Amino acid sequence: MSEHEISLVKSAERTVRILEVLAAAQHRLTLAELQDRTGYPRSSLHALVRTLRELKWIEADPNGSTFGVGPHALLSGTAYLDRDPVLAYAYETLEDIRAEVGYTVHYARLDGAHVIYLASREARDSVRVVSRVGRRLPAHVTALGQALLAGLTPREVDELLPEPLVAITERTITDRTALHVELEAVRGRGWSFEQEQGTEGVACVATAVDYRIPATDAISCSMPLHLAKGEEPDRVVKAITTHTRRLAAALRRAGIR
Repeated sequence: MSEHEISLVKSAERTVRILEVLAAAQHRLTLAELQDRTGYPRSSLHALVRTLRELKWIEADPNGSTFGVGPHALLSGTAYLDRDPVLAYAYETLEDIRAEVGYTVHYARLDGAHVIYLASREARDSVRVVSRVGRRLPAHVTALGQALLAGLTPREVDELLPEPLVAITERTITDRTALHVELEAVRGRGWSFEQEQGTEGVACVATAVDYRIPATDAISCSMPLHLAKGEEPDRVVKAITTHTRRLAAALRRAGIR
């Protein structure tokens, strides 16, 4: 490989990294903040940001001092969703689960040590104003992620997850031994259940969609914590596991892997 080809590869890697950092940020970033988070030289960073702005993958505030992802990043993301053969089946399943249990349901996929939300159906009385679709959370903090991590061996989990485990709430499992104990319980019962580990005031049930081995996708149902008591979690578990099995069977019959 020539020096020019090596340079092109490095530029591509840096371009993707810049977009990932901007996408993960809670607000637009200054060039200095972007440099701090990427570690790239200011000169090359400035040139890449300028190019990405011209191509509309990045946009700036009116003063040109802070930056965020642009509209073409959205086009790329929606193209992924539009072309995923699984989602046409998953959308119907999410509708069926929401109709039966009345709560918010999510469909997500494992992405390294994280889960990416690919589809959601909000509860009828939900006050959420921002969709989770396209968002990414550490796998160990969510019922979705725990359901998928349980499909791996303890060694594979340790190799996949970073050290230390980040805490999202006070109840997030950050002790690796405690996480392995929880994952073993998930393997035994076939579904995960977390309370306020990812979001305060919310409990969540999830199960893997095992059309692939190990499973890469999962469905979850979120409910207010004060309702996650008595027989209610059992009712939700029964609904979500029944519909998820049907979805996995439909995907296998369709030859989707």
